[in-house]
Amino acid sequence: MNQAYIKTPLGIALIKGDAFGISKISILDDAVPVSDTIPHELETAVTQLQEYFAGGRNDFDFKINPAGTDFQEKVWEALLKIPFGTTTSYQALSLQLGDVKAIRAVASANGKNPLWIVVPCHRVIGSDGSLTGYAGGLWRKKWLLEHECPPAQGSLF
Repeated sequence: MNQAYIKTPLGIALIKGDAFGISKISILDDAVPVSDTIPHELETAVTQLQEYFAGGRNDFDFKINPAGTDFQEKVWEALLKIPFGTTTSYQALSLQLGDVKAIRAVASANGKNPLWIVVPCHRVIGSDGSLTGYAGGLWRKKWLLEHECPPAQGSLF
């Protein structure tokens, strides 16, 4: 398994993967040196993440290979369908998956998402519009949502 550390506006990101795809992208709170070289299998993911942070990319098309239970993978597939610049709620996601009573299980699977940003768990909010639950910290979730859908500037006059 290859890995690389890259600098992002939200901290250092760890990317892991191999010829089967990217299996993990996470944000670190610890100070870790960025990688001097990027393994070939990770180059496309690194480039696309850099494009995303620069504002030039709305989706990702590199090969992913997350590991989880069948239910977690079903939730992560649903997360991939949330359009850029939009949000959904945990309740709506539960309904979409066919069981409104599974809201806690959906939230748990969302929290175990191994592919930060690429599988957009940050686009899931509370039914009341609140920024609830985010493994990377709510300040990062807020930043990501504003990055994807910046607030409109008010009139100066």
